[in-house]
Amino acid sequence: MSYLNQYQMKFLQIIDQFDQQEFDNCEALLKSCSARQGKVILAGNGGSAAMASHIAVDLSKVCSIRAINFNEADLITCYANDYGHENWIKEALKTYADPNDLVILISSSGNSKNIVNAAKYCNLKNIDLITFSGFSKDNKINKLGKVNVWVNNGFYNFVEMAHHLFLVALVDSISFGRNFIEK
Repeated sequence: MSYLNQYQMKFLQIIDQFDQQEFDNCEALLKSCSARQGKVILAGNGGSAAMASHIAVDLSKVCSIRAINFNEADLITCYANDYGHENWIKEALKTYADPNDLVILISSSGNSKNIVNAAKYCNLKNIDLITFSGFSKDNKINKLGKVNVWVNNGFYNFVEMAHHLFLVALVDSISFGRNFIEK
């Protein structure tokens, strides 16, 4: 069997573990946030930050759900310089998050200090939170959200691509409805 076929099979095994109830709960939180005039704030590091940007644009444009991300270099470096890298997302949330908002934090390991501190802040302030993580199920953010999407794998690309697939599936479900795949 070719490498690509093996890779595809492994990825299919990973996404086959997605939980429909988690998906439904994420979709409900996104719709509820929109209905109460809140915005979605997405954040991550590295590839997860790039994913946050993509999904923020799709939620805004395709789903008409206001969404932002924290991927501006001046924002990151200003807050990291003043509060430390481990606190910059938490401090940005203090500035940008409103009571009706929903925060989505993405961390492959679930142990990135800046993501963990942001998740704890969301809990402290009763801000709705969805977490996306992978690697160890006992990672630090896997129990901190209202919904916690965990990918049972220890390789960054598999975890990140599973997160991405889950998130774009949410966008498609919200914007096109559950029956669009059958068309």
